[in-house]
Amino acid sequence: MPSTPPGRLLGSGRRADVYALDEAWVLRREREGGGDAAAEGAVMRHVHAHGYPVPRVRPSGSRTDLVMERLSGPTVLQACLAGTLDMADAGSLLARLLRDLHTVPALHSTDPAARVLHLDLHPENVMLTPDGPRVIDWSNTQEGDPALDWAATAVVLAQAAVAGDTLSHHARTMLTALLAGPSPLTRPALAEALRRRAANPTMSPDEVELLGEAGELILSLRQTS
Repeated sequence: MPSTPPGRLLGSGRRADVYALDEAWVLRREREGGGDAAAEGAVMRHVHAHGYPVPRVRPSGSRTDLVMERLSGPTVLQACLAGTLDMADAGSLLARLLRDLHTVPALHSTDPAARVLHLDLHPENVMLTPDGPRVIDWSNTQEGDPALDWAATAVVLAQAAVAGDTLSHHARTMLTALLAGPSPLTRPALAEALRRRAANPTMSPDEVELLGEAGELILSLRQTS
């Protein structure tokens, strides 16, 4: 990995740093042990070609570097907390983005039922740009059953909803709106999403303890929606 920063550091996440290249492009550089930026970029180009709202990406020729369009605007969570986006509308937006994504055929799988899955589509991974929402952070993307994608989003929101903090009521409102319409979410998919969330190394023991209650909340809302 090159030691010289490619530009001004814009931000750092749990496994990558983002640098400004110019006014139009940024570079996200994976740290040691990060994901496969080249594979992630290929998926982003694939869904973009099918009209899905993601940042444009350019090939970098590197497993660690992803060059992508520089976006402006708040995340869905930031807009909700600022009062410029209703919490229920945010949940409905996430549902629409999931439905739209699952119209995109798989890039690699030969299973006709398989679809591109984001697997981390939550309010901090959707940016509200002047040109509309853009879905970011495709580092967890896989191909498979859309039910798992719905379950993954629901688990993130439900875990926040049962945490008992200042965001819990807002998260429950979003979750209720997410599950208000038809979805392919199933009990087996929910169980798998909960298992994956519990295995996430960024989860604290206290956060993992919330997952049982989170799963019960999702099932209760599915029964009444």
